[in-house]
Amino acid sequence: MPPPGTSVIALLTDFGTRDWYAAALKGVILSHAPRAQLVDITHEIPPQDVVAGAFVLASAVEWFPPGTIFVAVVDPGVGSERPLLAARADDRYFIGPDNGLLSWSLERTAASTIVRLTNRRYWRKDVSRTFHGRDIMAPVAAHLARGVRLSRFGTPVERITKLTVPTLQRRERSVEGSILHIDAFGSLITNLPETLLRGKLSSGQVRVRYKDRQARMVSSYGEGQASELIAVVGSLRLIELAIREGSAAWVCNARRGDPVELRW
Repeated sequence: MPPPGTSVIALLTDFGTRDWYAAALKGVILSHAPRAQLVDITHEIPPQDVVAGAFVLASAVEWFPPGTIFVAVVDPGVGSERPLLAARADDRYFIGPDNGLLSWSLERTAASTIVRLTNRRYWRKDVSRTFHGRDIMAPVAAHLARGVRLSRFGTPVERITKLTVPTLQRRERSVEGSILHIDAFGSLITNLPETLLRGKLSSGQVRVRYKDRQARMVSSYGEGQASELIAVVGSLRLIELAIREGSAAWVCNARRGDPVELRW
């Protein structure tokens, strides 16, 4: 663990950068832990899109050092009775609402300890019913960075809300998956893992079918031709659909959850 107060605190929200919400979150953290190192994962999660937030958070976690505190605020139920959570998993910490936002990140860890945030001692004195990120989650993150033990923030939790993980449909010479995420480049990240390609690429017959299009399997974006829909293994080791110097999302009118089929 880094010295108390100097922890990396990584932020993910749907606040955007047009308004003051993300800045307020940072201001509260720095008021309590001025030496904390704040890192923005993103504040551009589509408003109230818990699934997108969960995917992006889970995609980023492994690249941060031990001791990092992740504060994730995509919270359509703010002000309701839904719990707020703090967890420790694989020497990293997670703070967020119990709406599935943290579930994919925690499922990837070997073990976790989770508490429900109930100890108001570590909250701001005046708590708005519309801004729990600022008034509860941010100060808890700061106190955690200063060395307060996880158990001090609330009561133990054994079960949390989980998001459904899209499954693969396997057939004799194909596997059907779906689009998990559409990134800022318009690339379509699927749930088809790289491991499905083992022993198949040498035949030269591997194709990815999406809607009425066949995507050629290539090793890099640069191998694509103009306006060609290509399939490539991305940095997450998942198959992506992309168009070189274009947007596959726009050209294909793509939506998260659309079916995608790998054939060989």
